[in-house]
Formats: sequence, structure tokens, C-alpha cells
Amino acid sequence: MYAISLGDDGAELCPLEVWHAEEVLASVDRGREFIGRHVGLADVVTDLDSARAWVKGYADRRAVDGGALHGIRLDGTLVGALLFRVWDTPSGVCEAGCWLEPAAAGRGLVTRGMRVLLDWAFEERGMHRVEWRVSTANQPSINVARRLGMTREGVLRENYPHHGERTSTEIWSVLAPEWRTARSGDAQHTR
Repeated sequence: MYAISLGDDGAELCPLEVWHAEEVLASVDRGREFIGRHVGLADVVTDLDSARAWVKGYADRRAVDGGALHGIRLDGTLVGALLFRVWDTPSGVCEAGCWLEPAAAGRGLVTRGMRVLLDWAFEERGMHRVEWRVSTANQPSINVARRLGMTREGVLRENYPHHGERTSTEIWSVLAPEWRTARSGDAQHTR
């Protein structure tokens, strides 16, 4: 299996396949309450069969160029994932997302991993727009969107029923030209 280093702290980005279902379940179990505060994954992945089904759903999406799932590992242990929940090659638009265990939060893992995936989406796959949808109450994920140079486009008010309450979703995005300009500026600042 291949992995892409995300820095000197032992963090790596790698594909997640159906045979990783036990690791996915273990990671969700370790962070179930934390993960479930803002996203429904903790309600979907509840046992090994549901973990397999969830990962297989992304394998099926990948097979038809409709999505992808990438694990974040820290010192070899799966601690979260980055995903392209929606991938529409003809329109050049996709939606990225993430989940992370609480023990791995605050280390910049999502931001570092998403930079790799955004480079890939824009430069290798020719996407034009990457969206990031996030609960208005999920400040850490909003901060990731900001660090990635995304623009807040608006709020879908009370659009998502979650744990018996209606929650609102912020929509953030970055366009390929914006990403390239920002990355060009990053490269100039490191010289």
C-alpha cells in the first residue's frame, strides 16, 4: 500500500479500502461522541458490517469516478479520514469532507492532508471547484476551510436534521485559479 507523508510527525495519507473496515470501526469507536457531534458517520458506522458497507460505498464511488476515501494515519494508526463525498468530473465540481478522532485533533492533520488532495484534484484531475460543507457549530472544520483559503459563500439554514435538531450548514469553496495563486504565493514565501 502507498502512503504520502504529511510531515515529520509520523502522519500519513493513504487510501482506505474495504479490508480496512475493522480499522475504520475502531477509529470511529475511539471518537464516536466527538465525531458524532456534527456529522452522521457515528450513527452509520456502528459495527463491522456497517463499517464495511460504508467503506465499500466509497470503493464503489471510486470505481465509477464518483468519490474517494483517504485515511489519515498517525504512527501507523488510523485516526481519521478525508473524503470526496461528491465527485463530478464533467462539471469539475466536488465536495470534500473529513472526520477525525479527538486525540488527533489540533495537529493540522486535516489541513495538511487536504492540501495534498486539493493539489491532486486541481492539478491532476482538472477539477475547477472544491466545496466544503460544515455545520455552523463546527468551528474546527470552519477553521480548516479558512486555512485552505476557501471563501464562505453562505449558509443553508436548518437544512440538516441531526440528533433530533435542525442544524445549519455553511458552504465554503475554493476555485482552481484561487488555489494555484495561493500555492504559488506559498512557494515564493518558502524560498
